[in-house]
Amino acid sequence: MARIVQCVPNFSEGRDIQKIEAIVEVLKNKEGFKLVNYEADKDYNRTVVTLLGDPKYIVDAVVEFTGKVLELIDMNFQSGEHPRMGAVDVIPFIPIEDITMEECVVYANETAKKINDKYAIPIFMYAEAANEKTRVKLPNIRKGEFEGMKEKIKEPKWKPDYGNALIHPTFGVIGVGARIPLIAYNIDLKTDNTKTANAIAKAIRFSSGGFRHVQAGPVYLEQRGHVQVTMNILDYKKNPIYRIFETVKMEAARYQVKVTNSELVGLIPKDTLIRSLRYYFKCQGLDFNKEMSLEEVTKYAIQYLSFRDFDTLKIIESNI
Repeated sequence: MARIVQCVPNFSEGRDIQKIEAIVEVLKNKEGFKLVNYEADKDYNRTVVTLLGDPKYIVDAVVEFTGKVLELIDMNFQSGEHPRMGAVDVIPFIPIEDITMEECVVYANETAKKINDKYAIPIFMYAEAANEKTRVKLPNIRKGEFEGMKEKIKEPKWKPDYGNALIHPTFGVIGVGARIPLIAYNIDLKTDNTKTANAIAKAIRFSSGGFRHVQAGPVYLEQRGHVQVTMNILDYKKNPIYRIFETVKMEAARYQVKVTNSELVGLIPKDTLIRSLRYYFKCQGLDFNKEMSLEEVTKYAIQYLSFRDFDTLKIIESNI
């Protein structure tokens, strides 16, 4: 059986198409893995890349990719809605098939060491690859972002895992980690009121009394003219998408705001969608087949979860 990891590097450019294409080009048509997709967002000014394949090949390709980003992105002139601490902000490794989390931690550390050795970019290890409890959660590391990291990194407790306590002047720092599949999920609201989105986000995020394993906040999408509740679902088995989606609709109703759509950033395991579709089928008293085809899963996910810009290729299993 093939050993497959998912690697999802995020880089801090979502507006300049020429730069984005030049960066992603170094990941195309490589041996041992597939560039599944890349999604750029102008408001977030961020591009999320998804790779699937043999981790041995992915490691070296990601090092090359980091060099290209270093060449083209200067963080002193970058801004956007998404928090960021580096030109390549994060590089997570996710076990998919015939590979353990412990092995992903090894590959994450190998990648971090090679990047630091070659480019002198400081690296923080996070999630399952974290060496300290304060670095398990990415927001703890990222707090202060690129601008604040210049002083933060000098504090003894924030000495990087790889490299010197000095940010790269144009690139910043990178978080490299290993984790279970994270669901990057956004819910569109038919309003431009960020305060409303923030109030709803408070109701679902764990840090303010909401759901465990959910990080959430508000963002205004200038390109679309409305706000989103943007979130990461860190453990979809303990808090499935339907629960978050229905709660946001319920909370939005108190502000007389309509939920129009939702979206996924990056890929998603089939199991994530099955867990939510089972809920909707049961609500309607319908027989549920957990072995339904990917095409059926896609159709029902759009129907019940109001996904936009979604197709079968967004499901991990369709790319293996």
